[in-house]
Amino acid sequence: MLPLERPGIGVVLTGLVVAGAVVHVHRRSRPADAAPHFTGMSAVWAAATFALLAAGFVRAAEWLFALCVVAACVTGSLAVVGRRTSRSLFYEAVAVPVEALRSLPWVMRAVRRRAEEADGRRRRVGLAVVASLALLAVFVPLLSGADAAFAHLVSSAVPEIDEDVFAGWLLAFGGAGLAVAGACYLLAAPPERAGENPARRRLTHRVEWALPLGVLVALFAVFVAVRLMVLFGGEDYLRRTGGLTAAEYARGGFWQLGVATVLTLALVGAALRWAPNTTAADRAWQRALLGALSGLSLVLVASALSRMWTYQQAYGFTVLRLLVEVCEIWLGAVFVLVGASLVRLRTAWLPRAAVGTAAAALLALVVLNPERFIAERNIDRVEQGRPLDVEYLGRFSPDVVPAVERLAEPQRSCVLREVTAWLPADSWTAWNLSRAAAREVAVGPEPATGCLLRTP
Repeated sequence: MLPLERPGIGVVLTGLVVAGAVVHVHRRSRPADAAPHFTGMSAVWAAATFALLAAGFVRAAEWLFALCVVAACVTGSLAVVGRRTSRSLFYEAVAVPVEALRSLPWVMRAVRRRAEEADGRRRRVGLAVVASLALLAVFVPLLSGADAAFAHLVSSAVPEIDEDVFAGWLLAFGGAGLAVAGACYLLAAPPERAGENPARRRLTHRVEWALPLGVLVALFAVFVAVRLMVLFGGEDYLRRTGGLTAAEYARGGFWQLGVATVLTLALVGAALRWAPNTTAADRAWQRALLGALSGLSLVLVASALSRMWTYQQAYGFTVLRLLVEVCEIWLGAVFVLVGASLVRLRTAWLPRAAVGTAAAALLALVVLNPERFIAERNIDRVEQGRPLDVEYLGRFSPDVVPAVERLAEPQRSCVLREVTAWLPADSWTAWNLSRAAAREVAVGPEPATGCLLRTP
């Protein structure tokens, strides 16, 4: 069922088969008096996994599908892990592939034990099956060479197997088998469950963490004040102070703000983990400093987003620019979660919540249809007298077809010809909604002068 040529509906069906195998084996092997391993959150993570895999038959953009597959591996591992463990979130996110390698000796011991326990009847059946296959391998080619009608019957019943396709099948089956074995091994010997507040080595003195964070809060406050002056001063203020235009100002500061935001999030996480909170004064300082830092970081996120939006309005929308905007929005959501955790200073749920918001951001991107969104925004810029890079649109997937319909001829047909050039017929496992809709769009004849894909 797994389509090897391009993503399609078979990806979701394969995921269902793998999940069904894991659940079935776990139910058969779990003792009747044992507590259930899976929780309500396990169902949520599993639903997120299948929703991410569904991007393969809803959208045709392969870069988006690749991101969704990586996220689905993480959410699927969290679904198998179930309750939070005493180990790190990183282990929980890669628990299934890690345990898959450790499960090989476990599986081999079980196979060897079952072979030793096999009775005489099982051995006789096995030998008979092997002998039957050997006879078929010898006599089917002989009889096929003796009669053309029989040879046609055999060729129609047995599919032709290409070497590359067969190798892909072996890799897919091996990967799925390892995933099932790793999940079953993890369920057979689950890691130790974590308590709500696990013991951690914390900093002993408040000044060790309060002073650095206080300095950072003051620095961010000064930056926010400067941003407010720029906001109200406009481009004239920029020219007087830095000699920059608005577009140059936007382009020059986005990446620095993005890095500063990520580093700040790491500092906040470290403070939540190691700063002392045993006394009321410690907790008050932690809430005040981390709350102020999270709030000012949200201003940094908004500043970075405004800069990137200004830059895109001036120079156009691209996949990379949209992705970094989505990352900034996700970082802002994480800072909001950090602020919520400061209410009771309970942060055990925070790492998984951050992963959940990342998966939700990817699913929102799938619903948005990013390539169509980018094309529509760039075509809107044409109405404002801006140039359009139709060569860039020609490198998109069939997801962009509905937006390209707005272009005038011959640009419309030129772009559609590039987009639909790689659309052979899909097998049923590789069926995809965007590709199926794109095949029904009529492409006009190529102009006599050829397609000029880049406008001046």
